[in-house]
Amino acid sequence: MTENNYVNRGLPDIVRRFEGTRVLVIGDCMLDEYIYGECNRISPEAPIPVVLCNEKCDFLGGAANVSANIKAVGGEPLLVGVVGDDESGERLRKALGERKISDNGLVVSHSRPTTLKTRIVAQNQQIIRLDREVFDDLSDEDLSSVKERFDGVIDSVGAVVISDYGKGVINRAVLKHIRDVIGKEDIKTVVDPKVSHFEYYKGMTVITPNHREASDVCDINIVDEITMTRAGKTLIDRVGCENVLITWGERGMVLFRNGQEDMPVFIDATARSVYDVTGAGDTVVAVLSLALANGASIVDASRIANYAGGIVVGKLGTSTVLKSELIEIIEKGS
Repeated sequence: MTENNYVNRGLPDIVRRFEGTRVLVIGDCMLDEYIYGECNRISPEAPIPVVLCNEKCDFLGGAANVSANIKAVGGEPLLVGVVGDDESGERLRKALGERKISDNGLVVSHSRPTTLKTRIVAQNQQIIRLDREVFDDLSDEDLSSVKERFDGVIDSVGAVVISDYGKGVINRAVLKHIRDVIGKEDIKTVVDPKVSHFEYYKGMTVITPNHREASDVCDINIVDEITMTRAGKTLIDRVGCENVLITWGERGMVLFRNGQEDMPVFIDATARSVYDVTGAGDTVVAVLSLALANGASIVDASRIANYAGGIVVGKLGTSTVLKSELIEIIEKGS
């Protein structure tokens, strides 16, 4: 038995238990619009490419994409978030319905638009991205509705994912409410964090910054294992969460555990090819939450999430991972 196969023994069984596991996802929902075309010339009006568009596709983004990833690997997501009273919001809800994900937890706001990110792609390369969004905190009315939606489903879940893209749904008041409601219940909380909100995540089970976010928060330039370890220890101390899982691009992930900061777990990357990192963080938190909800240790849950992230970056566009794909790559040990 190889070292990888020994380490991975038992992980496929954890993934098989994902089926039907309920996870509450709360955070910023987005619609990712992809416009595909061909680029064969430069505009005579300015030094920019001219793209002949021939296809448009909608993908779920942010908390909605976390939900799609949970659904794809067999879990049952309960999504709580906000969309605008607009066409993009209708398209987002339609995309959820196509994936058999309920939109009952979505609040339709009359004071803010649905976050829409438009990517124009030609010859498998992104040419430009257009963002239509606001960053203001929710209105009092919308905030109250979000709390009500959260309270209505929390008793039935094994984990909570907080998808914080800084678009207004997640703030100090919402996170305090989450902590107050969960109380002493053994519900795992997984956070995809926003740099400006790190001080809000005290007491969470695990936060999952990428190495650039970790560098920014700690003011440490992460270039090797030594600086990575310094950053991880600093984050554990500063944030006050139980665990920090830092994603490190082609180098994999590094797990830091409160009380064991001097023993980081370095997890090698598994991706064979990287075509698109869009939504990879959503995949990581989705799979991490399902593994934790099914009793996996934080180390095993992180290893499974690492495999899932390695699969999704090999796909173009905001993508998901199937349970069969995840089990297969874990069993192969690479």
